[in-house]
Amino acid sequence: MAEQSHVIMIIKGRVQGVYFRNFVQKQAQALVLNGFVRNLPDITKVEVQAEGNRDKLELLLDNVKVGPPGAKVEKVETIWSQYNGIFKAFEIK
Repeated sequence: MAEQSHVIMIIKGRVQGVYFRNFVQKQAQALVLNGFVRNLPDITKVEVQAEGNRDKLELLLDNVKVGPPGAKVEKVETIWSQYNGIFKAFEIK
């Protein structure tokens, strides 16, 4: 069985108002990951928290670094930690 992990991503750039959260949700659901995506008060940042197979989380990270058309990702900070199973689906907050 593949390693299970938890990751927090803080995405900085032109990421609000460009369907970024919808893009992340679709990517995460296709990869069968649980967690959430939300805009942060700083309009240049979005937070993603996701759990699941480490390899699939890496794929999500690769996709987030590109983003949807209209987005311009400048930086992605990541914090990896142990899987804890707190999420039951992937939602937009």
